[in-house]
Amino acid sequence: MVDDDPTMVKLINVNLKLNNYSVVEATSGEQALNVLAAETVDLIVLDIMMPGVDGWEVLKRIRSSRETEEMPVILVTAKTQDSDVIRGWELGADEYVIKPFNPLLLVEVIRMVLDRSYEERLERRKKQKEKLEVLRSLSQPKKDSGS
Repeated sequence: MVDDDPTMVKLINVNLKLNNYSVVEATSGEQALNVLAAETVDLIVLDIMMPGVDGWEVLKRIRSSRETEEMPVILVTAKTQDSDVIRGWELGADEYVIKPFNPLLLVEVIRMVLDRSYEERLERRKKQKEKLEVLRSLSQPKKDSGS
């Protein structure tokens, strides 16, 4: 789990450990990338707003690396704008959880993501992108056809 807020790290860590998950913590994007280079993890819970290497960049690097491209990533962030959610899906997030959140719900989201096969995760991302494209097209101003 990657977050620069110590309170958030503790909250998520405690809840995951209570549900028998082992947790590796990183408090920056750079530290997260170093952990990924040194250790095998099953899933990443990733904050977006961090100093230095932010969560967007971490997610881009995860998806562009052969060693980590299939790794499930759940974004957990206070960024609530539609454009942020769209960006998360476009970059390959498996889920997008908005802070503040119910810690028990996050555990269930993690469980669901871990239960999905890689192919199911890819299909879900594809469908999310398709839905976002429809929403994006609906929100675009109509062009005057000149008639």
